[in-house]
Amino acid sequence: MCLAIAGRLLSQDGEDALFRTGRVDFGGVIKAVNLACVPEAEVGDLLLVHAGLAIGRIDPDRSRPLDIDALGADGS
Repeated sequence: MCLAIAGRLLSQDGEDALFRTGRVDFGGVIKAVNLACVPEAEVGDLLLVHAGLAIGRIDPDRSRPLDIDALGADGS
């Protein structure tokens, strides 16, 4: 089983499709991610990332925001 994390694409760099990278925000943690598998990705898109590789784009019309407080992440 593998795990992919959702993050928002902040910027992208590179012209070559195989070596294009982007800065992705994972709730305040910013990481460099390879964008080779998502050539359609644009700044502002939500991406699914696995092991430093964006593997898919999340359609904003089909997603919903995650309510962190409902999960008890605030320590209560």
